[in-house]
Amino acid sequence: MNPERKYDVILAPWITEKSTEGSEHNQFTFKVARGSTKVEIKSGIEELFGVTVTKVNTINMRGKIKRFRGRLGKRAAYKKAIVTIAEGQSIDITTGI
Repeated sequence: MNPERKYDVILAPWITEKSTEGSEHNQFTFKVARGSTKVEIKSGIEELFGVTVTKVNTINMRGKIKRFRGRLGKRAAYKKAIVTIAEGQSIDITTGI
């Protein structure tokens, strides 16, 4: 993978109540680029955080249609990845990269 591409693939950590519960089971959730593959996500996480990734699950989230002041609008679509890392390793997503 191109060294600059790893910063383009992993956009941000996804911090919610559900993703925080997953961190207890070595699962971490990230917002990733829509065109990225599981192999790119795996190598990007391994290079950025120095951990061993065992599994990558991806989800394409459609943008919801919402009303704002009586007009229809649409939220942007995005992709997120749930990454499982090896036992005994951890990622501190609260610190900057």
